[in-house]
Amino acid sequence: MKITDIEVIPIAPKLAARYATRRVDLYGIDFRVVYKVHTDAGVTGYGDVRMRPWANPSRDDLAHLIGKSPFDYINDNRNLGGTGLLCALYDAMGKALDLPVHKLLGQKKRDAIPVAAWTRPCAPKIFRAEIQRAAKEGYSVFKIHTSSYHDVFEQTRLAAEVAPESFRIHYDFNHNRSLGSALPIIKELEKNHPIVGYIEDPLDKKDIDGWQRLRQQTDLPLIMHGTPLGGIQEIIYGLADMYMIGGSLEDTMAAGWACGKANIQVLLQFEGGTLGKAMAMHMASVLPTHTAHSINLDDQYAEDYTTATIPVVDGASPVPNGPGLGFEVDEEELARLAAQTIIEKPPHVGILHMPGSHTYYGPSYISPTRITGHQEGVDRGFRSEIWEDDGSSEFAKIHDRAKKEGVFRAD
Repeated sequence: MKITDIEVIPIAPKLAARYATRRVDLYGIDFRVVYKVHTDAGVTGYGDVRMRPWANPSRDDLAHLIGKSPFDYINDNRNLGGTGLLCALYDAMGKALDLPVHKLLGQKKRDAIPVAAWTRPCAPKIFRAEIQRAAKEGYSVFKIHTSSYHDVFEQTRLAAEVAPESFRIHYDFNHNRSLGSALPIIKELEKNHPIVGYIEDPLDKKDIDGWQRLRQQTDLPLIMHGTPLGGIQEIIYGLADMYMIGGSLEDTMAAGWACGKANIQVLLQFEGGTLGKAMAMHMASVLPTHTAHSINLDDQYAEDYTTATIPVVDGASPVPNGPGLGFEVDEEELARLAAQTIIEKPPHVGILHMPGSHTYYGPSYISPTRITGHQEGVDRGFRSEIWEDDGSSEFAKIHDRAKKEGVFRAD
């Protein structure tokens, strides 16, 4: 079987209806690229991945793959231009052999994979609604980046009001704090908020001593995203309780097997739609210690081009068993999504209400760290919001001033 052609198809699926008022927060998440691999065996493979809106993958860049066998690229995507194309190649290989992709990766260890819901950073009240949504849809874990724009303690308090007892938050701390600021935050979350189940990247990844000391002082599982030292070194130093693995398929699987030998949990973050999540389910199913949750983006969209989607039941999704990735594609729907355009950011200003009486305006979100100089998470009681253009003269006045002056304090 040889590759005869590769189509590169940008698509813009509509986002979930709940994002209608969060166009600034979710800008660009609706841009994905579909790879469609044609072969001389009459088999077509599909895969997709989320990309930045300004990314411009070219069909010409993939010309060197024409005439090659998809099987030449088993366990590698270093020279393929991204994981979306790799998904398509594995989809084609599995279909040609009438086997699910996990059969090409190793021995399946489990039939279902824990999965997490996700959203971009948001105000506490919005986060509370997201927790309710996720629990209703069958999730039991929710991953979100903390942000200097929002008070993590207020987010947590409101989330705990509506979450089921066993529900857990996975906070990504953005690897931008020192131990002195991160430790008090984590200890308070650990003591007062049992809904917090995981802390990802609390410190700079080069701060080996900080990771070791923090791990000794908290019982919350610490997750390191990636292995900048190489993988084995992080395990030897005992930096984290769990590792989020990714990159090329070769690196991902190697790190997954190594952690399996060390009896250390791993989790995948694989960004795409239904087919991207399907690939993650196949990969996770063969890794010995992928018993933690997988983070995918299929819950972000109101539409997709597959004829079915992957359900979430009791916090987990099934590993597909059909040929290839296990899903059929609706060509008409794919063409329709390809004809759509992404949602642009509306004109807006950011508003920051500090705990005292001061209010600040700016071209977009304003971090209190800009005002106080503190590291992220130290300030409490502030509130950030986005004011989208409502056609009022007041908005126009503030918008023009912020455009000229940047951040300013209200008179």
